[in-house]
Amino acid sequence: MRRIQKLQLLGLITIGTLLNSCGGVPEEKSELAGEAKAFSVEEVLEMVAKENDVTRTLYTKAIVGKGKAQGMKFDEDWRKDDVEAGPLPALFLRGVATSIRKSPVPLGLYLGSDFPVNAANKFEGKQADLFEQIKKDQEPQFFYDEEQKLHTAMFADLASAGACVSCHNDHPQTAKSDWKLGDVMGATTWQYPKDSLTYKETVAVLNSYAKGTVDIYMEYLDEIDAFKESEKPEIGDKWPAEGKYLPTAEVFLDSVRKLASYETMKQLVAAK
Repeated sequence: MRRIQKLQLLGLITIGTLLNSCGGVPEEKSELAGEAKAFSVEEVLEMVAKENDVTRTLYTKAIVGKGKAQGMKFDEDWRKDDVEAGPLPALFLRGVATSIRKSPVPLGLYLGSDFPVNAANKFEGKQADLFEQIKKDQEPQFFYDEEQKLHTAMFADLASAGACVSCHNDHPQTAKSDWKLGDVMGATTWQYPKDSLTYKETVAVLNSYAKGTVDIYMEYLDEIDAFKESEKPEIGDKWPAEGKYLPTAEVFLDSVRKLASYETMKQLVAAK
């Protein structure tokens, strides 16, 4: 049942479906466009980064921030059998990255910082240098990683909600305990092997991110289903701002689509 629901959700959020719902373009022209190099890798990584910004902000503020105010729990060990909680924002992103890594799309995603909770996520070398510039102007940085042979894009990851600040400041392994709202806490880093992508490859990148969002949010709802000791929030069309509620995957993802997809869709239609 869950698998069927997940497939239905992917049909709701995929970029191809959004384009078709807007009329699209004649099929023959679309196929020809799919063969040409339509976008630079920088353009594509900026597109998927914007989708991610909207999704993570919605999850961080509307689910984690408001959910904590209703007594809901979020924990870095949320997957453990004896922990009844949801994923923290950084772990939500990690879940998306894991899903992408399992897909056939060669898109890399991870979150790093100069003061990470997990020492393994500390920036080094060129990325550390570029991150210093990001902290100054919050502008994305692009470079080619010669060692990995990957085009790389780094985007500022801000402390956008109180939940981010309190979690990092209070964490027992924190390397910095004076974070404030608006601080650049890290950088979301995306990687791709080619310097340009066809229209079809671009849609595949965006859809791989959409699928990752579906996967991690559905996993969170599955975790709630398995709660034995904790009170389960009511899952439906309401949000934590209204009480002990959580939106269904359909409601959450529909909100993501409405907030994130308009600018992306404009770029894709223009390319076709």
